[in-house]
Amino acid sequence: MHKTSAWPLALVYIGLIVYASLYPFAEWRYQGIVPWAFLSSPLPKYWTGFDVASNALGYVPVGFLLALSALRTGRARFAVGLATLVAGVLSLTMESLQNYLPARVPSNVDLGLNVLGAWIGALLAWALEKLGVIDHWSRFRARWFVAEARGGLVLLALWPMALLFPATVPFGLGQVMERLEAAVADALQDTPFLDWLPVRDIELQPLVPGVELVCVMLGVLIPCLIGFCIIRSVGRRIQFLLLLFALGIGSTALSAALSYGPEHAWAWFGLPVKAGLVTALVLAASLLWVPSRVSAGLVLLALGIYLSLLNQVPASPYFEQTLATWEQGRFIRFHGLAQWLGWLWPYAAVVYVFTRAWGQEPKN
Repeated sequence: MHKTSAWPLALVYIGLIVYASLYPFAEWRYQGIVPWAFLSSPLPKYWTGFDVASNALGYVPVGFLLALSALRTGRARFAVGLATLVAGVLSLTMESLQNYLPARVPSNVDLGLNVLGAWIGALLAWALEKLGVIDHWSRFRARWFVAEARGGLVLLALWPMALLFPATVPFGLGQVMERLEAAVADALQDTPFLDWLPVRDIELQPLVPGVELVCVMLGVLIPCLIGFCIIRSVGRRIQFLLLLFALGIGSTALSAALSYGPEHAWAWFGLPVKAGLVTALVLAASLLWVPSRVSAGLVLLALGIYLSLLNQVPASPYFEQTLATWEQGRFIRFHGLAQWLGWLWPYAAVVYVFTRAWGQEPKN
């Protein structure tokens, strides 16, 4: 049996499937039919290649991760069947609940494609295990990372995906305060509790270049330091540092291309961002030799400053228009994945690094 990052990643992906399947979570109603009535419905007359591919491919990762979790925890005999069964139950539940949402239509074809995709993903994990690829990864992980690296690996794997959701500040994750205040105010509308909400003495101030520089610098430095918490040697930390910068810049450029068009992929790459990236690289290079626990303490300090600055910046009208495109336009399915990662990633990092900073020093 081995400790594996596949299980927490599978849980994260299942949560995203639930979100994408039931979004927008509004206008629930009962139609007077049993939830599983769609199973005996005739096949749909109209379908597209995109629908077939998205329903099948969307469940490949969950089948892969569930089967990999079973393989790594000593349940190899049942890995493929168990992963396919769990994914099938998940898909059946989601399709059944869609009966209660007017904006969604349950489909027996979608269910079949979901199960097929999960089965393919589970078979892929089983094949990689048989070919020795998974064992190769285990040896690679043992050379590169400390024993208790699972949480850090999950955070680092999700960071590039979190950057794909458009942000007011490049590399600015966790900017939730303004939306959270509006959501709470809407929920308490026409209730006496609305008067209990605190009122700001000073309105949120527009972003200035100096604050943007600091936010960009901290936004890149934080995942670097999380990597330093779990990576063993200085040489490997240097390789990780270069890879992380490449992934971060690439993900941010892709986000801009998706939001504003390919011709604007580098519109965000202004002078404050360049200066922030260079500063982050210099600081990260100077911290290559710090111990794991010191890195964790520095992450906590950086996260406190980072989230405080970001949540004092208002969203511009152009940013609000971009969000409307994501939430109501062609990115509606992808919206749930990227948005929640972008909002929650820094707070998950706080929890993880807090346990790392005050836990037992990792063994090399």
